[in-house]
Amino acid sequence: MHQSKRQVYAGEFKMVNQVQIIEWLQVFADVIERDKDTLTELDAAIGDADHGINMDRGFKKITNILPSFADQDISSIFKTVSITLISSIGGASGALYGTWFLRASVATDGKEELTEEDMLKLLKSGLEGVTERGKAQLGDKTMVDVLSPAVIAFEQAIRNSSSTASALRIAIIAAEQGLKETIPMLAKKGRASYLGDRSIGHQDPGGTCAYWMLLSLLQVVEGSGG
Repeated sequence: MHQSKRQVYAGEFKMVNQVQIIEWLQVFADVIERDKDTLTELDAAIGDADHGINMDRGFKKITNILPSFADQDISSIFKTVSITLISSIGGASGALYGTWFLRASVATDGKEELTEEDMLKLLKSGLEGVTERGKAQLGDKTMVDVLSPAVIAFEQAIRNSSSTASALRIAIIAAEQGLKETIPMLAKKGRASYLGDRSIGHQDPGGTCAYWMLLSLLQVVEGSGG
């Protein structure tokens, strides 16, 4: 696989390249496979108990086609991921993650490497797509409650001249706090909303998976790969 030259900024990689994007998808897929039972348990409390199974099925498909991404640009990779997830997961999860990656594809059109501003555009576009597709707002107990504070924190960090890795660390802290705050929330979207007050006291499985997605990205950008 061709290894793009990485630019160093204050001891950290400033640009996120195509190689790292592929690695991120693999790391995220590995996390889902390892912890799919956790997602299933969370979803059993307030949903259909199939979130872990569905996400694992979708990202196994992604893992199988990773070699074909070697000569694709970042936008093309995201577009293929979007189509694959929509076709293999189905339901709300397939639509939401498919939309996130589709918007990421549009945001990175023509890009071989991503600056901090490019990454912000990617994260913002993904959030906007999920919000529009799911009609969810902050406080509805969804993945938006994780993604939204992460995007805000990331933007504030790069406006303060943080590198991508530093900004992602700050975003992860905000995302984790957002995830914890889903526990006492009343679900207002999806199957969980049918439970009314019984949805209170449970961590949102969709938010959990969104947190893992961002955490996997940070791990790769930092160079740990896991």
